[in-house]
This record gives sequence, structure tokens and C-alpha cells, in this order.
Amino acid sequence: MKLKPEILNGKRVILASKSPRRKELLSLICDSFEVMPADIDESVPQNVAAEEAAEYISIQKAFAIDSEDVIIACDTVVIVDGKILGKPSDRQNGFEMLSELSGKTHSVISGVCIRYKGESVSFSQKSLVTFYELTDEEINDYLDSGEPFDKAGGYGIQGLGSLLVKEFSGDFFNIVGLPVARLRRSLSELLSKAEEN
Repeated sequence: MKLKPEILNGKRVILASKSPRRKELLSLICDSFEVMPADIDESVPQNVAAEEAAEYISIQKAFAIDSEDVIIACDTVVIVDGKILGKPSDRQNGFEMLSELSGKTHSVISGVCIRYKGESVSFSQKSLVTFYELTDEEINDYLDSGEPFDKAGGYGIQGLGSLLVKEFSGDFFNIVGLPVARLRRSLSELLSKAEEN
């Protein structure tokens, strides 16, 4: 199911992200790639809707890498009650985020942009996650683990954060941070298109 060598045909693939989770997930698609995090301002203009923010940032990341190689960039946002939750700035912020998610359903949207030579494609993938009602003790125990602090929304569904989740719908890996099934198809289509031109 990985991309066949003839599709990549020796092309250099660059993941424009420092996330260890995305690095692990991209290895499901291709065996060989380089990690080159994009150094950009990740603030989103006011005229960009919350549900379009992740795709907007992924496009900025992809075009910040000065290369003709295959560039894959991604960003993930958590949205609750129309508000984007980023990564917790400190413990108090993490507590506030998890309290806000408690007992509610929120959206997790990953935006992806792929660039190769003069071609590019971008998309957003949405999943829904519902949390159990959380006690202050549960939130503090989770914060004590240290897991929430480098993750959008202050939790990781692939780790201890899974214990907070009542149910989810949509692509699980999208919630983790990289919608690998759709990415694989989009990447294959873009490379084929680029070779025809």
C-alpha cells in the first residue's frame, strides 16, 4: 500500500514538519523522506474562517520551503464552539482548554498541502471527537503526565489522552495529525499529473 518506487522514481520527499507523530505516519506512505520544518508565522488572518485555518497554515508551510522536491506540509487545529484551541502555553492554559472540551464534541481539522515543481494541491480533513465529562482531578492527572503541552487542543488521542475520549468519528490518523489515506491518494495523483506536464 506504500507508494510504489516507480511513482516516486527517485524523487526527494520533504516533510515540512517537526512533529514526531507526522514523521511516524508519513513512513506508512513512503520509506524515504527528509524532515525540514518550515519556519513561519503561524498566525491566521482574521478573514480566514476557523475551519480553513489549518489548510491556510499548511499552504504557508509548503511554500516556505525553497525546493523543487516533493514538499508535504500539514497543520492541525482543534475547534470547539467556533474557537480554535492551539497548543497550551502553560499549565493553567492547558487546564482551561481541557475544561472547555469536557463533555463536548469538537472538530479536529488537518490541513495538508503538497507541492512538486509547479504543481500543488491542498485539502482539509475533518474528524469529530467527543470527550467525557472530566473532573478537575482527571484534568490535573493528565496535565501531570506532560503529554498535553505540544499538542493542539491540549491532548493526544494516540496516548493517555485516549482515556478522555468518549467517541470519535472520521479518520483517526487525522486526529493524530496526518490524514494518511487521503494524503497517499492526493500525493499519487499530484505526482502523476506533474509527470504528464
